[in-house]
This record gives sequence, structure tokens and C-alpha cells, in this order.
Amino acid sequence: MPHDIVVGIDGSAEGLAAAHWAAQEAQRRGTGLGVVHVWHRHPRPAPYVPLDGTERDRAEQVLHEAVRTVRAAHPELRITDRLVCDATVSGLLKVAAGTDLLVLGSRGFGALGGFLTGSVSQRVVSRSTRPVVLVRAGRSAADEHLPATDGVAPEEIPETPYRQVVLGLQTDRPCDEPIEFAFDAARRRGTGLAVVHTFRTAFRPAPAPSVPLVSAAPEGPPLVSRPQAQAPADQERTVTAVLRPWREKYPTVRVTETVTEGRAAVVLAQAARDAGLLVVGRRGIDHQVGVHVGPVTHAVLHHVGCPVAVVPHD
Repeated sequence: MPHDIVVGIDGSAEGLAAAHWAAQEAQRRGTGLGVVHVWHRHPRPAPYVPLDGTERDRAEQVLHEAVRTVRAAHPELRITDRLVCDATVSGLLKVAAGTDLLVLGSRGFGALGGFLTGSVSQRVVSRSTRPVVLVRAGRSAADEHLPATDGVAPEEIPETPYRQVVLGLQTDRPCDEPIEFAFDAARRRGTGLAVVHTFRTAFRPAPAPSVPLVSAAPEGPPLVSRPQAQAPADQERTVTAVLRPWREKYPTVRVTETVTEGRAAVVLAQAARDAGLLVVGRRGIDHQVGVHVGPVTHAVLHHVGCPVAVVPHD
């Protein structure tokens, strides 16, 4: 499809929220938007299909209603629609292959092959070669901005700042794709980028004494297992080095770095609590059947309320 951004809709509130988020992103990027509904025929008529209609009729209605709603909210945006008859996951993957970004709702109606977290959306995320953004129901343009003062709605004040973008950074292997996605997202929004890196300190055992200790009061401190004292400083230096070329490429983006010991999923969920977008990476492409997105990505998709961009990298 000749669009940089495509949104997959399924007739759910989550799908509609994804469509509006995708429309806003298309405007930020100065591109058009493709709205896609993937449907497939069942051996027996699905329960949501009216007695006087067909599954295709229902699919056309779902697509028409979504496009009508998005066009009403974004009249200046170039929007096209596409109905795809295919298995839901494979159909979305084929559509996503020719785009810069695929947007989906994070939950949906199972009867429509919807994007229930842990089902269609995560299978698409685990196999897509392109970035995928998952959006929860209830997200609006106002949620992208910081709260306005004096009870004025953010959408009434174009200058209301955007909420910051949060990047979950890995340093154990190159991950240029999610880093660039996050920097570019922050630049387009004119907001800050909070880079979060977590680590777990490796403990090293104390060396065994070469001779038996006979004194009841040893001269030096007891020999016990202890963390490597330089681990936090080493991690901070590594993060700074990884980000240095990106700071130079995106000089207008305000960057804050947080390096902390802990569980990545927990730390990222806390950091993204007031964010407008969370960006995480995913290693490689998993072509297996099922859901294999990694424990951190799996956790944030379930527990983070803001849109989450999952960006594949080598």
C-alpha cells in the first residue's frame, strides 16, 4: 500500500482508538493513512453476522464505520481503506511488510478475530519485520499532551507540550532501530526523550582463604560475596557511549538517562506511567506459531497504559 502508516481495525473500541492514534501520527509525519480490515470466511455464519447479510457485508460495514469516524475527526488527512480476505495474522503481516508502521488496538473482540493482547496483536508483533504500535481503548489526542491549566482542554491549545517519549534501552547488542524510532518520535513531538536502562548486578564469590583461619577475631573484614562495585558506573558509561551519536544526529531532542538496577519490566512500567509513548526493541523475527515477544515486551504490553511501539532489530 502507498502509505507509510497503516492501521488494522476490527470493529472494537481499541481498534478505533488505534485508528485515531494512527491518524495523528500520519499528520505528524506528513503522510497518508491506510485503514485495513482483515476478515475471513467461516464454515458457518459467525454469530455477529445479521441473518439478512453476509460476512463480507459485515466486514464492509466495520471498515466503512471506522473510516467515516476517522475522516470526521481528521478531515484534512488523506485516508484510503482496504478490505482483505485472509487469516487475520497473515493478512496484517502482509499489509505491514510494505509500510513504515503498523498500528493495532491492544484488545479486541474475539468473535471478529480481534486484537486481544496475547493473541492476534502479539503474534503480529512477534513476526512483523516493521515496527508495530499497540494502543489501548480510551486514548485520545488529549492524552498525548501534558495536562493544561485552568481546566482548558489540551486540544484547545495547540502549544500544550507533548508528554515525553520513553525508550527502554538494551546495551548487550546493537539496537539502532528502536533508538532511532524513539529519537525521531520525540523530535516530531518536540518533547523530551527519557532513556531507561536496567541491569542486574553480578555477584562474585570471595576467594577462599589459602590457610585455615584460626583467629577468633580476623584482622581484616570478613570475606563475603559482594557485587562488583564498578557495575553501575560501567553501565552509565556504556549508555552514554551508545547514545552519543544519536544525540549528535538529533540535537534538538532533550535526553535524560536513567540507569538503575532492577527488573526491566517493572522499571519501564513506572517510567512510562506519564509518558505519551513507550518504545521497546525486539530481537529478530520469530516465525514460530504462537506468541514469542520476550518477557519484558510481553509484560509492558499488558501493564503499560500509553501506546507501546515494538521495534524489531537484529
